[in-house]
Amino acid sequence: MAAISASLSFPALSQSSKISNSTTPPYLPLASVSAISRKISRHSLTSSSRASTSSSSKLTIHCMSSVTDVPPVSETKSNFLKAYKRPIPSIYNTVLQELIVQQHLMRYKKTYRYDPVFALGFVTVYDQLMDGYPSDTDRDSIFQAYVQALNEDPSQYRTDAQKMEEWARSQTSASLVDFSSKDGEVESILKDISERAGSKDSFSYSRFFAVGLFRLLELAGATDPTVLDKLCASLNINKKSVDRDLDVYRNLLSKLVQAKELLKEYVEREKKKRGERAAESQKANESISKSLGDNSLSFLV
Repeated sequence: MAAISASLSFPALSQSSKISNSTTPPYLPLASVSAISRKISRHSLTSSSRASTSSSSKLTIHCMSSVTDVPPVSETKSNFLKAYKRPIPSIYNTVLQELIVQQHLMRYKKTYRYDPVFALGFVTVYDQLMDGYPSDTDRDSIFQAYVQALNEDPSQYRTDAQKMEEWARSQTSASLVDFSSKDGEVESILKDISERAGSKDSFSYSRFFAVGLFRLLELAGATDPTVLDKLCASLNINKKSVDRDLDVYRNLLSKLVQAKELLKEYVEREKKKRGERAAESQKANESISKSLGDNSLSFLV
């Protein structure tokens, strides 16, 4: 069969993926990037940063245990393959392999510290990537194997992502950026991130964090580009980095949509060919049976 190639990169990596004959998933279109994404991308990347001077009580967030002996990337990939042994269609596997390498590098940086915004970003990317996967059960099993390969807790990722989503749905553009003046579990999480990001010593920015911020804005219905400016300033996050990484994220979604459209067309085309071949075979069998029947009658007469 002809190879269907798609450059799927997150972040900024490019590989071609081939769809195997065994790949026959039902297709579900990816959720499109909302109007906020388009407005943010048109907004100036040079908006001025305002430092947050709010004082808040310090929150101790549950973090993964620090690792003294950093495992090699090959070990993380091997752990993933051992935990999930079934074949993964290459249109999904290509990006998964890129992601796990990049996340391994993030995970074992000295300044890395797990936080729920990062978790929300990863869960969002994973769910978009695996949208339309042939089996919901396999999709969940792959998620478990992936996160465990990084020596982290998949249930914590899901729980924290859901908590952040529920909180964001109850917010407005104004309340979202005004977290420092409020009390609450998620507000305390954001205050802690702001303090750590401001100190530069115990915060490691990543693309998944940028996607997590975008998801918060999306769920809060914050379509004004200045809301992202204010949120980045309140969190002491570099807005240019966020803009750049959201562009990469949008690019990934666009590539996945294109690749899955090609996959859908291929599957439908192959299904049609199989149907035509089956019909031709049935017709030939009927002709042979009729011919044999006529000859038998002639012999008996």
